[in-house]
Amino acid sequence: MTNTTTIPTLAGDGEFTAYRATPAGTPKAAIVVIQEIFGVNAGIRRKCDTLAEAGYLAIAPDLFWRLEPGIELDPDIKPEFDRALELMGQFDQDKGIADIEAAVRAVRSELGDGTKVGVVGYCLGGRLAFMTAARTDVDASVGYYGVGIDGLLGEKNAIAHPVLLHVPEEDHFVDKDAQAAMHAGLDDHPKVTIYDYAGEDHGFATEFGERRSDASAKLADERTAKFFAEHLG
Repeated sequence: MTNTTTIPTLAGDGEFTAYRATPAGTPKAAIVVIQEIFGVNAGIRRKCDTLAEAGYLAIAPDLFWRLEPGIELDPDIKPEFDRALELMGQFDQDKGIADIEAAVRAVRSELGDGTKVGVVGYCLGGRLAFMTAARTDVDASVGYYGVGIDGLLGEKNAIAHPVLLHVPEEDHFVDKDAQAAMHAGLDDHPKVTIYDYAGEDHGFATEFGERRSDASAKLADERTAKFFAEHLG
């Protein structure tokens, strides 16, 4: 079953919506799905639906609600891609983390304090997943593509729960130096695992569109499913 839920901010300055996908039986855990720069579009909703089919309560908060509530963009349409870049530039990431934390608290409260909650994010959402791991008590975090994580390594010592990162080696948004910095800073971290994907570019695990690379997307998603089964089950 799918629907939309409303979540109040932690600061009490508003509320935002989240796409919600509910499993057929009692949820075994909850996962907050963090959007790309394209909003909670069809691809992000499909990610939620797939997690619900695996037994998780999955929600995807609209993190651009302060800028343009409900926006959905297609990365394969240039004007929409350009608009997504504009929104990313305007987006307050610290407030975004607070909204993600509000979503984590909401599902944890709904399912009971003993229920574990994970996050998974893509593109901008992958960066936010890493930040969420460092700044909140979320139980497990997965980030796809590694955008800007090399600039967040100063926060790594705050990570107390497992983190999984999927990094395409030919990502035109994350150059080789940034990838090397991520490995140098995180390979020895006891809570962080990084998988590299040779020959893959940014967005390889998207659900739809020109960026998807089926074989690597399936491999990354299988690794994510195993990771959540281990740390949220």
